[in-house]
Amino acid sequence: MNRRHFIKQLSVLTAVGLSLKTSMANAAFKVKQFTQRYVRPPGSLSEDDFISQCIRCNQCAEICPNNCIKFFGSENGIASHGTPYISPREKACILCMKCGDVCPSGAIKPVKRELTPIIEQVNMGIARVDKQLCLSWQGKSCGVCYRACPLQDKAIIVGFMEQPEILDACVGCGLCESSCIQIPQAVKIIPSHTIDQLRSS
Repeated sequence: MNRRHFIKQLSVLTAVGLSLKTSMANAAFKVKQFTQRYVRPPGSLSEDDFISQCIRCNQCAEICPNNCIKFFGSENGIASHGTPYISPREKACILCMKCGDVCPSGAIKPVKRELTPIIEQVNMGIARVDKQLCLSWQGKSCGVCYRACPLQDKAIIVGFMEQPEILDACVGCGLCESSCIQIPQAVKIIPSHTIDQLRSS
């Protein structure tokens, strides 16, 4: 193999390596984006509108009696930096609706703390039950998620052996997920912004 041929092959291998590295990095970034699961406070605008309208004042977290509202650093991208979010498994929303009352920018709309307005105006996400993990669906009566739900018989019902079924009125507060005793949890909130991304893709 002469020197010119060797250099040419080396250049090709380097280009292939860089291309593969870039592809893997992009794939990892997409996975991170997809698996980074969070919900916005109740009454929040759609994701893009929320990010552009939120002024990062922190008032929603200050008023939250459950201390469930946290703020993004750089882990969710520059656009989200400083915006509030809730991690349902760590600490869920209790639907007190106080955050919307103090939001000065309109990023979180005020919602009355009554059943009908909450069901109609709050769209944090929707719960999904993994029947392979759920104790009740595996023949061991549990029902913890049902008892944790503030919208019992509207957002969730239980059948035989307290097997949970999620209804359309679920607003995605996450109390079912945070209360689930299974590891990994048998019920998870699918955030509304994730659902919107999947529908538009």
